[in-house]
Amino acid sequence: MSFTVAIVGRPNVGKSTLFNRLVGKKLALVDDTPGVTRDRRPGDAKLIDLKFTIIDTAGLEEAGPETLEGRMRAQTEAAVDDADLTLFVVDAKFGLTPLDKTFGELLRRSGKPVVLVANKSEARGSDAGFYDAYTLGLGEPVPISAEHGQGMIDLRDAIVEALGEERAFPEHDDEAETNIDVRDSDFADEDEGEAEPEYDETKPLRVAIIGRPNAGKSTLINRFLGEDRLLTGPEAGITRDSISVEWEWRGRTIKMFDTAGMRKKARVQEKLEKLSVADSLRSIRFAETVVIVFDATIPFEKQDLQLVDLVLREGRAAVLAFNKWDLVEDTQAVLADLREKTERLLPQARGLRAVPISGQTGYGLDKLMQNIIDTDKVWNKRISTARLNRWLDGVQTQHPPPAVSGRRLKLKYMTQVKARPPAFMVSCTRPDALPESYVRYLINGLRADFDIPGVPIRMHFKAGENPFEGRKKKR
Repeated sequence: MSFTVAIVGRPNVGKSTLFNRLVGKKLALVDDTPGVTRDRRPGDAKLIDLKFTIIDTAGLEEAGPETLEGRMRAQTEAAVDDADLTLFVVDAKFGLTPLDKTFGELLRRSGKPVVLVANKSEARGSDAGFYDAYTLGLGEPVPISAEHGQGMIDLRDAIVEALGEERAFPEHDDEAETNIDVRDSDFADEDEGEAEPEYDETKPLRVAIIGRPNAGKSTLINRFLGEDRLLTGPEAGITRDSISVEWEWRGRTIKMFDTAGMRKKARVQEKLEKLSVADSLRSIRFAETVVIVFDATIPFEKQDLQLVDLVLREGRAAVLAFNKWDLVEDTQAVLADLREKTERLLPQARGLRAVPISGQTGYGLDKLMQNIIDTDKVWNKRISTARLNRWLDGVQTQHPPPAVSGRRLKLKYMTQVKARPPAFMVSCTRPDALPESYVRYLINGLRADFDIPGVPIRMHFKAGENPFEGRKKKR
């Protein structure tokens, strides 16, 4: 990307709508409620012939630094400092407010290029608000409609004029871009192909962080990054959008997604929270490894178990992180209790890796990352057909399939059809009659004998083809 642009303005002027328009996807949550956006959300934008990085920000408000609004404003100011240009969005339909004038003065004194954008200019009666925007002293406002896509050519021209031709159109970089958005459709069919026999240690790894509200997800990611990149605080439910951040761990690129806390479905009533939860579910589907963050002081709530089950049903690799370990007093006794409960309450994926951590102090984060890498290796694992069939003969000899209606079931052949997660196909007689208990016996045997702990295993059964089926019996 050639340059970075931050979108700023007071709440509910249409910043996220403009962001979605420029990136060409509905990435940012949009609602009539003021203050929907709280964290900085980056995206790859295209405007006519311009390509750049766009950053959506929280609405600017006057508040003390210790309040939630004050911390949101600090995130916005950090985005402005990092950007090459700022789009200052005002509401032409509503007109200017004292907040617009206050923040316009701050931007004018910052010394950085600013493009004044008068959004909602398609509305009846917006002319007064448009002409009033001249009083901000930021030059000629650009009338646009982010909702309907009007005025985009004028916005492009204003950006080029503010930055200059050389800055707006740098020499083309032929290097392949590695940034992939959480909602990019490229993820969708990645599981279909054959995995490489050897695990690729250099491939970027996508990790989603999920959990109940106020479990410490954003604090954990900030500790990984070594900076206050995500908004945190004592209030539950601060994060709304699924925000992606990229960093390196021991030379490997990690793309990590912070998600909104997910409460019980019955408690999710408001439209905005439903949108946030849907965004979190999308992050789970497009991640490779999912870290479920538990509050170590109140672990294994029903919602925690349901989140783990959701991740396993989606076929993702799961790692448990018991956060707030610095608040636990008798660590040895609590750790033994957590291990026992993990095995007992989560039998659907035996061997789930669980790590005690503290996002506040940084305790256990290296161990957590190592467990994430190890789990991803298992999730990508492939086993040769010859080894599988030798194993299948052995387990049938040790524990033969049961007889159903006086006829013995036979398992003839087995192969791995895909990885991510490991999935196996078994050719057998009468697959519909195979008891669920024997299927669990096979899956548990695979885990133990081929070292496949903590990831979902898919096992499918099909009947062998009968060459005489359909022929008429000769008299």
